[in-house]
Amino acid sequence: MAKVALVTGGASGIGKASAFALSKAGYAVAILGRTDSENQRAVAEIKAAGGDAMALGADISDEDQMRGALNDLEERFGRLDVVVASGGINGVWAPIDDLKPDEWDKTIAVNLRGTFLTVHLTVPLLKRQGGSIIVISSINGTRTFTSPGATAYSATKAAQVAMVQQLALELGRHRIRINAVCPGAVETDIDDNTSRRHEDETAIPVEWPEGDIPLTDGVPAKAEDVGEVVSFLASDASRHVTGSPIWVDGGQGLLR
Repeated sequence: MAKVALVTGGASGIGKASAFALSKAGYAVAILGRTDSENQRAVAEIKAAGGDAMALGADISDEDQMRGALNDLEERFGRLDVVVASGGINGVWAPIDDLKPDEWDKTIAVNLRGTFLTVHLTVPLLKRQGGSIIVISSINGTRTFTSPGATAYSATKAAQVAMVQQLALELGRHRIRINAVCPGAVETDIDDNTSRRHEDETAIPVEWPEGDIPLTDGVPAKAEDVGEVVSFLASDASRHVTGSPIWVDGGQGLLR
């Protein structure tokens, strides 16, 4: 029987690229997200390419919805080997005295509570045979702190890496590896869902060298560049790698 991977936020961006990379590597893939039409579209594309996939509708910050989705996954596949926690939002980026408490709470709920629930509810399935968890973090909050007003977002991304390092020790005895992938600039639509206010109040004037991604002369990564790293971390090729943040940023975080 094929191994099974769950990808939250798997209908778009890095999550979708990860789902396709895992399908190409032979995994049956469960794509979880809030928008059923997008989930079904991604599943259809995977199936059209010869893979096996199912759609799961859930808000990653809602415990009941997540429990229901995981029950559906177990009923369909009977096992789980890989978890990619990719679901998340940029949220509102604003000066700390302008950022509203409910805006802070929403970013924390989706990015941090969502990651917790994803891991909390999938670990019992992974414990049966071992497996790999890959958390999609960011260079923000881990290597760079220069995105104006991104305090809530950066806090969640730093916390995700802390979770990964804490859980690497806890889960090792169960043969479960857990790592973080920290992308820099990537060509996705997530910026369309970012609300920015009063950037001029928090931005630090810096004159970047021409092209702030040294490896590619400023050209952002493709989502597939991240997806292939996820596929590596899911595979036995990374069997001795756990508790590690891996930056996929072309050197951008070092420059910033």
